[in-house]
Amino acid sequence: MGNLVAKLLTVGAVIAASSIARKATDGTWKFVTGNDSPTNPEDPDIDLKEAVAFAVLSGALVGLARMLANRESSRVISRASRRTSEQIADATN
Repeated sequence: MGNLVAKLLTVGAVIAASSIARKATDGTWKFVTGNDSPTNPEDPDIDLKEAVAFAVLSGALVGLARMLANRESSRVISRASRRTSEQIADATN
């Protein structure tokens, strides 16, 4: 599997994971607070505590989703190319 294909697979997985994480963030926010998630947490009209809580929640979920997507895409690429994950990381950087 070429380096370009590996990079495209990883980017696609991260974009998909980020999108799913955003939906999970919105759903979790709605479940916990009963309100829709802030459309723009940087808006000064939004309470600072709410903005910070939303930033922490969304940052954690997006970071977790990206990490899992990177790990899984590395595993798939490693199996497909029969190379170790270290070799793949060196080739895609």
